[in-house]
Amino acid sequence: MTRRDVEHTPDGRWIVVDGRRWRRQDPALPPEVAARLRSHLGRARAAVRTVRRHGTEEELRAVRDRVGLAKLGLGERGTPWWEQSSAEREARWTDALAQLDAQAPPEPDDAARSAGRSRHAAD
Repeated sequence: MTRRDVEHTPDGRWIVVDGRRWRRQDPALPPEVAARLRSHLGRARAAVRTVRRHGTEEELRAVRDRVGLAKLGLGERGTPWWEQSSAEREARWTDALAQLDAQAPPEPDDAARSAGRSRHAAD
C-alpha cells in the first residue's frame, strides 16, 4: 500500500486525503492510548471484512459498532474534540478503551505494532 499525501487544514482540526476532509485524531491522546485505539480500529475493520463475507447482519452491526467506538475514542466521531474540556476528552478515550478491551482484549504487543501504521501517523 502506498502512503497517501496528507494535508492538514490551517486550524489543525481536519486532514485532507485525496481531496476528502476527515476529522483529525485528537492531538491530546497520549501515544500509547492512540496506539491501542488504532489497534482496536484495525482489528475491527478486519472483522468487518470477514463478517461481510461469512457473517450475519447482527454480527456485522456488532463489528461496525466496534469500528465506531474506536473512532469515537480517537476523537474522529462524536462531539468534536476541540469542543470538549480536557476532562471530557480523557473520559471519552478512557471509556472507549474500556469498552473495546472488554469486547476484544488487546493482543500482546498490539500497541507496539500499530504505533506507526495509522493514516494519522503524521498528526
